[in-house]
Amino acid sequence: MGGTDIETFAVLGGGPAGLTAGYVLARSARPVVVFEADGQVGGLARTVVRDGYRFDLGGHRFFTKSAEVQALWEQVLGDELLVRDRLSRIFWRGRFIEYPLRLGDVVRKVGPVELARCSGSYARAVARRGRGRGGRGGREPETFEEWVCDRFGRRLFELFFKSYTEKVWGVPTSEIRAEWAAQRIRTLSFSRIVRAALLGDGGDVRSLIERFHYPRLGPGQMWEAMAAEIVGAGGQLRLGARVTAIELDGGRIAAVRAGGERVAVSQVVSSLALRDVVALADPPPPPAVREAAAGLRYRDFVTVALVVRGEDLFPDNWIYVHDPGVRVGRIQNFRAWSEAMVPDPARTCVGMEYFCFQGDELWNASDVDLVARATRELAAIGLAAADRVEGGHVVRVPKAYPIYDADYDARVATIRGWLEGIANLQQIGRNGLHRYNNSDHSMLTALRAVENACAGASHDLWAVNGDGVYHEESRPAAQPYRDAPETPALRAAADELAVSGQATERTLHSP
Repeated sequence: MGGTDIETFAVLGGGPAGLTAGYVLARSARPVVVFEADGQVGGLARTVVRDGYRFDLGGHRFFTKSAEVQALWEQVLGDELLVRDRLSRIFWRGRFIEYPLRLGDVVRKVGPVELARCSGSYARAVARRGRGRGGRGGREPETFEEWVCDRFGRRLFELFFKSYTEKVWGVPTSEIRAEWAAQRIRTLSFSRIVRAALLGDGGDVRSLIERFHYPRLGPGQMWEAMAAEIVGAGGQLRLGARVTAIELDGGRIAAVRAGGERVAVSQVVSSLALRDVVALADPPPPPAVREAAAGLRYRDFVTVALVVRGEDLFPDNWIYVHDPGVRVGRIQNFRAWSEAMVPDPARTCVGMEYFCFQGDELWNASDVDLVARATRELAAIGLAAADRVEGGHVVRVPKAYPIYDADYDARVATIRGWLEGIANLQQIGRNGLHRYNNSDHSMLTALRAVENACAGASHDLWAVNGDGVYHEESRPAAQPYRDAPETPALRAAADELAVSGQATERTLHSP
């Protein structure tokens, strides 16, 4: 990438991806300014603190197949990065089912008759695959519903996938693209489920991790520590500085306007949503690009953190709520993530998570009404009587999940074509690429972007996690992260960062 007389890196967005870029740039003595619209770093992965209670906006496990990202986490937090055992269940038809599945529990809760139906449905799906995709004329599945039914059978889809998925996304499963399923659950199979339930063994791939890392004070501790490192290394962090314009000149970004100031830049790394980047461009892009950006859709999110009397409300880190009789989709137990999240040993804080669209009745409901709803639903599920709830806090999260609808791929391709004409701009992160990445993949896009800008690499950031590798798939590393050799390209960008690339999936490193 070519430069200008002004060597200034602008990082747009202070979430995991943006902070990672800023961290590596600052530690390699590059002049960098990080702009964050909110008054707090962390983006979708921040930790909110209310009355001493700390809660996440969704549960954020620190688990990765990338040795580089793992090494970075350990470097930033050290002993503050705890190792936690996973415990989660599914609330289904008034019952709590262990997840990952255990045979005895499944037989008791689901019943042998229903299991037989699921097995028969699965057998029919296998037979259809052998005949060439049945009634679809041999074509590959295009929707989430087709993809899951092909692999698990329709009965299992209807019991365990349909209601929860539609609760999360707010659209029928027939409108969600198969790419999302491939990215999140690709390697999970019916045979693996049965094998795990029977033997406690998922084969050479542990498709559902049993242990993960978690910062003692919540994920926000990671991002706050990283932000402090950026400033300590000479970088600049602008909080409350919403980007208002991205000035283009001759196929490059000349300056960024944010927080009332104009900053001339040589390179820009942006985790802003694609829709916003297009809207902020000055001069604006062609009409086709603006139309594509306006059509990108997002699922929004509301967390209601309830403070409940009682130390041991339930043991799970989180519970998936498949029951269509309540609107809550997932429940977090923050004490189970880390005891330091809850200041009072006689209290518990749970996160009642609601998936919605901006402007709908959930999003527009008052905080009082949302706390009341969450209290009723917690009692309806049987986790705590309503009179044990002492209060609650509400946080609304826009653009939490990019939606993989029928048109998203074509829209992103149109926008990407326009972006390729801007020589000094790189998009990173979940919304920056309109891809449902976890934090580790978002951070990996940032590392690759810095290598492109500073070390002359040519990584295709759109290819990071682009092959549909399931996020929770875990293979034993050939050697511990701490003992593996450094990645040369990253060392060129930040000599201080000891990282490993050997244990990282090859597809995550491919340009």
